[in-house]
Amino acid sequence: AMATNSTLFSPRAISLIVLTLQTTIFVLILRYSRTSKADGTPGYLSSTAVLLAEMVKVIVNIFMILYGNGFNVSISIMEIKREIYHKPLDTLKVSVPALLYTIQNNLLFLALSNLDAATYQVTYQLKILTTAIFSVILLGKKLTRLKWFALIQLTCGIALVQKVITEPRLQGRDLVDFRKTCLSTSGNSSKSTANAQGSPTLGLIAVLCACLTSGFSGVYFEMILKGSPTSLWIRNLQLGGFSILCSGIGILYNDWNFIQAKGFFYGYNYLTWIVVILQAIGGLIVANVVKYADNILKSFAAAVSILLLGYISWIWLNDFTPTVYFFGGTGCVIVATYLYSL
Repeated sequence: AMATNSTLFSPRAISLIVLTLQTTIFVLILRYSRTSKADGTPGYLSSTAVLLAEMVKVIVNIFMILYGNGFNVSISIMEIKREIYHKPLDTLKVSVPALLYTIQNNLLFLALSNLDAATYQVTYQLKILTTAIFSVILLGKKLTRLKWFALIQLTCGIALVQKVITEPRLQGRDLVDFRKTCLSTSGNSSKSTANAQGSPTLGLIAVLCACLTSGFSGVYFEMILKGSPTSLWIRNLQLGGFSILCSGIGILYNDWNFIQAKGFFYGYNYLTWIVVILQAIGGLIVANVVKYADNILKSFAAAVSILLLGYISWIWLNDFTPTVYFFGGTGCVIVATYLYSL
């Protein structure tokens, strides 16, 4: 019993549980914040919310560095200079996941403008397997046949659940509206939505490339996080700096005209700020999960979160009716989680 309790309350277990709950709450509030405009006016630009979330993460990381140094400002500045400015090549390593994250987002928007939502959601679950493959290649992780079977079962199970959740909500004109909402957050909306019924082959290639970049960037960050004595907060600060740079360039390229016309904070309300803070917290939790657990376990946490969202939508929000596929997918995820733990 003592061993079980110590395992349950280990940093690894706590970080995974907190990530699952944070992801679930974040998606529910994000969805509400994007659909709560009753008068049909456009909502806030999600690109600005992402930039603000990265800024919040940087502020939190600086605070944690100060906390670790007993709030001694001079020692903290010396640590940041030593680890970031005096090690430019080491710092530059962290630009890779930030850049890949930007590329991944653009690939997903390209996929969404050329695929139906169900195909997009199902195919994108292959990122679970690409994460496992890159974990083996980059980290030398040993996975038994049972664990590979569990990962394939998890991919199939969550694909079933996502297909069922997505299909009834996004049919016909609703799907086009959904694409417009998503694409408008990354700019080029008029060009992309004009192409809304584009090439399925291009969409499939885009989503498969996104799976590869997702798997590689996550495992690469895990590799540099675990492969050096540099603290988690310094790594997060480095990643936050590059993410702000990439987000800022994206906003200037895609959304500058809109911001000049409407303002940076157009459409913001208290829900938007909750979304920003939750997204920032999520990024910090993910870094802790990668540090204390790994990216494969992060995939299991994400899968459980998707199941929770489905059941909340069915039981409390009454905007989703589950089918036999949904319950079948739930069973696959539960069994896969058990098998992977063996």
